[in-house]
Amino acid sequence: MLPDYLQQFADWLTYAVLGLSRNSPLASSVNFFVYDSLKVTLMLAIIVFGVAIVRTYITPQKVKKWVAGRTEGVGNVLAAILGIPTPFCSCSAVPLFIGFVESGVPLGITFSFLIASPLINEIAAAMLLAMFGWEIAALYIISGLIIAILAGIIIGRLHLEGEVEEFVYKCKLHDLAEKEMTWNDRLMFAKNESKDITLRVLPYILLGIAIGAVIHGYAPADFLANIAGPDNPFAVPIAVLIGIPLYANAAGMIPIMEVLTAKGMAMGTALAFMMAVIGLSLPEMIILRKVLKIKLLAIFAGILFVAFTLTGYLFNAVLG
Repeated sequence: MLPDYLQQFADWLTYAVLGLSRNSPLASSVNFFVYDSLKVTLMLAIIVFGVAIVRTYITPQKVKKWVAGRTEGVGNVLAAILGIPTPFCSCSAVPLFIGFVESGVPLGITFSFLIASPLINEIAAAMLLAMFGWEIAALYIISGLIIAILAGIIIGRLHLEGEVEEFVYKCKLHDLAEKEMTWNDRLMFAKNESKDITLRVLPYILLGIAIGAVIHGYAPADFLANIAGPDNPFAVPIAVLIGIPLYANAAGMIPIMEVLTAKGMAMGTALAFMMAVIGLSLPEMIILRKVLKIKLLAIFAGILFVAFTLTGYLFNAVLG
């Protein structure tokens, strides 16, 4: 098994090459950093390659065509699912939102896509799978989809179209013509995407793992259990509130989350914290303010806050 070889390499480098004592906090931190850096980077590159192949078939233009004219429910589910392989970040929030509205996509369905796209992505899936296993990764993806679908339905039924800035309805964006791709084109695109995305997020991965390594080696075992463990009923909403002013992507958050849970933070609390950082960050809200009026923005943030908090409590109850 590949993880076994990676662990053997990390042990060899830590104890044989660097000569660190097995019982020292420094050795524990270094071993953790080496092993997780290799494991997560390899897993990320492989999964991004696979998702990039899928993305050659699911372009932003096709997404808009597929969800336009869909009814509530079906449209929300489809938009949330399509949001997973579609690249989305804070900088693309405004043009994506305008493009959906211009194409006649209902507001609620648009929000289902905008919630799912940053919250559930190949980086989060790869790193959760590598660090926590398929069960936690599947729970996170399913809960993210449910949040995106239900939040979109709620926003759609509130009839808040008047809370979108007026200029959005007057914009006329023109989609670029889509190029037909051969299988070799798709493979080359996937290869370049895997290399580009992996290298682009690698600094965040290494920073997150480094922070996690320090906590892993030096923080007392009961450090977080006392303040954010399952026995604290207010841990989940506090974690969500703390996550809102932060800005990071899954690459930097998940390695830290791994160590926080190992030190005693409940899994649901850690997942709610990560959801808040990724899907409810203050920078994200500032950018969306360009196209949303205060009322709609506040409702959007409030729905996500409640959803992330309830998800954290649910995960804590299910996972123990």
